[in-house]
Amino acid sequence: PQPPAGTSLNFEEAKIIADRIKYPVIVRPSFVLGGMAMNIIDNENDLESYFKEHDFSNLINPEILIDKYIEGIELEIDAISDGKDILIPGIMLHLEKAGVHSGDSVAVYPAKGITEQEKEVILEYSKKIAQEINIVGLMNIQFILDRSGEDPKVYVIEVNPRSSRTVPFISKATGVPMIDLAVGCMQGEKLIDSKFGTGVYKERNITAVKAPVFSMSKLTDVDTFLGPEMKSTGEVMGMSDNYEEALSKAFISSGLYIPKKGSVLLSIADKDKKVSESLIKLINERGYKMVATPGTAELINSLGFDAEIIEKRLDKNPNVLDMIKAAKVIAVVNTVTGDRKTLQDGFRIRRAATERKLPCFTSLDTAKAVFGDKVLEENLSVKSLDEYLAF
Repeated sequence: PQPPAGTSLNFEEAKIIADRIKYPVIVRPSFVLGGMAMNIIDNENDLESYFKEHDFSNLINPEILIDKYIEGIELEIDAISDGKDILIPGIMLHLEKAGVHSGDSVAVYPAKGITEQEKEVILEYSKKIAQEINIVGLMNIQFILDRSGEDPKVYVIEVNPRSSRTVPFISKATGVPMIDLAVGCMQGEKLIDSKFGTGVYKERNITAVKAPVFSMSKLTDVDTFLGPEMKSTGEVMGMSDNYEEALSKAFISSGLYIPKKGSVLLSIADKDKKVSESLIKLINERGYKMVATPGTAELINSLGFDAEIIEKRLDKNPNVLDMIKAAKVIAVVNTVTGDRKTLQDGFRIRRAATERKLPCFTSLDTAKAVFGDKVLEENLSVKSLDEYLAF
């Protein structure tokens, strides 16, 4: 199963498809790398703006893909295929909901909370795909697990008949030598004859976390807002025998470390206010002070917490930008609507935070992980990879 979709050559065709499959939708050119020119669109006005802002006439294939955006749990696998059987060393769960590029997501192995039945579905779909397009070697598939209805449903959103950036990560986490096995398959060896067998490999009693690394402060024209277009320039890995410590290692290594004391600046889009309540409670529980734009401050007060109100409009002083430049906050949480003007207005705020190397969260899921699982600073365990693989 795939999310409902269609292809178009212009705005008029795209509008018909979007009306049929219902907003929000993901729009993207047919052939791109790193999610380039890929956007989540919430309404017809933004869809029209998308076509005005991009010129696709010079592409070899000018078709634009319109997919239904399903806000589910994103899962990812790297697998080895010998043409008949496949081996999935491990299933990774993205902390961010679908819509953030997989390269910019925090990925966790093993995927906790996934049922055995859901794992079997992932294995079945992966094996059928590998056989149908005759993959021999490495492959990467991304899925969405939609639990919004009575019966959970797994959708295939992307298949890459090649190695991916997560192969080194999942190889180290599971101890499965993916490159050696893949090369062996390409030389005619069969997975069933290897000691790792086929199917989904047994989960190890450890947690491994892949966190993206960004070079935003050096790339002056890049907006830090995370979406379908990839912006990370690298990644780090944290490993431990417990989840909290693995997250801590990854976050500290990637620069998402939050000091123990200080003020957090929040500016939450209206559409995210309800789901942000749990994050606000976490920030308060951790003992941080909160500074917020008027609408967000009203939400914080309604939950029974205090918030210093700061002007959102940049043409009035003191405003959000002034507070960031004066180093009065230790982190920024800034989510945006699909409205183009709002996205552009927030650009200067996000840039100011990035250039001062302040953690700037545009995904509530990432912020919840950082504030929810208190980052440990001391007594972090240090073990060799061989020691972890003995777990």
